[in-house]
Amino acid sequence: MTSARPALRARLAHWLRAEWLLVLFGTLALVLALADPQPAAHYAHWLQLPTLAGLMGLMIAIQGIRDSGLVQRAAGALVTRAHSLRALGLLLVASTAVLSMVLTNDVSLFLLVPLTVAIGGMSNLPVLPMVVLEALAVNAGSTLSPIGNPQNLLLWQSAHLPFFAFVRGMLPASAVMFALVAALTVTWLPKGRVTLDAEALDHHRVAKPLAAVSLIALASMVVLMEHGLALEGALGLLIPFALIARDSLRRVDWALLVTFAAIFLGLGHFAELGVVGGLLDRFDFKQPLTVFLGGALVSQVISNVPATVLLLDRASDPIALAVAANVGGFGLVIGSLANLIALRLAKQPHGLRLFHRVSIPFLLVCAPLVYAAWRWLG
Repeated sequence: MTSARPALRARLAHWLRAEWLLVLFGTLALVLALADPQPAAHYAHWLQLPTLAGLMGLMIAIQGIRDSGLVQRAAGALVTRAHSLRALGLLLVASTAVLSMVLTNDVSLFLLVPLTVAIGGMSNLPVLPMVVLEALAVNAGSTLSPIGNPQNLLLWQSAHLPFFAFVRGMLPASAVMFALVAALTVTWLPKGRVTLDAEALDHHRVAKPLAAVSLIALASMVVLMEHGLALEGALGLLIPFALIARDSLRRVDWALLVTFAAIFLGLGHFAELGVVGGLLDRFDFKQPLTVFLGGALVSQVISNVPATVLLLDRASDPIALAVAANVGGFGLVIGSLANLIALRLAKQPHGLRLFHRVSIPFLLVCAPLVYAAWRWLG
């Protein structure tokens, strides 16, 4: 009995280190619920069930694609055609940015990060730097599109702007962001050629039934999410996967889903505290610089989607708030939930440390350039 206790404590310590975000935001949500109880409807609103359901469906579909061997086969086909690490890196960064414009930022990461990890397993591509670059790229790319991320979708719909008017308004900011990400990719990645591990490249059979079901599941989830049927789509995936891919269901990162639920509850409640609203009421959000700095800085504390919701009725210019919230996706990892998705999918040691070493300086360089471009060219 006594010998089992140290092992149990070691496992608990390992779990706490691995799931520190879940512990942190779960504790925040619990403390706020005890100190400031709210009606059940408020908690249901903060939980953002459609978003959680969409994430669950995407996670199930992508886990099936990974387990089918399709990602590894695609990685092998891509890496054998690459000539240099920088060219391969630029291709992955550009693909991530473009996909995020049409499939949303989280879908883009769910597709590209596993592909990147697979490429890293069969070549000398540095996986963690590439994943950090893809997290930056998905923020830059999704900035341009009204459907690229949740904050853009919210502002586009609430302001009733024409699609291409929104795109025109966001183009200067997105262009500056992507130019900086591309420049960072070229300067950060090594110059050398891609070298292949022949043994890792040769053994990738594809389980075609699982691949077909998973691809259909992914496409279905994207369509259903666009039509507000994420919950129905996610629940519908559980049946076929329970029948033909039970192991894939077990390997889904369910702890990540619970972590997002804790973040939504904790930050949603925090953002609506009276003291927070009172503090924000002291600032004049009719001024462009106030909106820009306020949106970017608040995003560093409560993430850019809750920050957008918090400032929506205070900022008179939806494009200004959209630019600010998207800039706020850089910097601290909590600035955008896409950052958390990228690092969690990669499962690389010291990922958070490297992300902050790159993303915080990136924010400090990017923010003034984006503001200048938006004010002069927007």
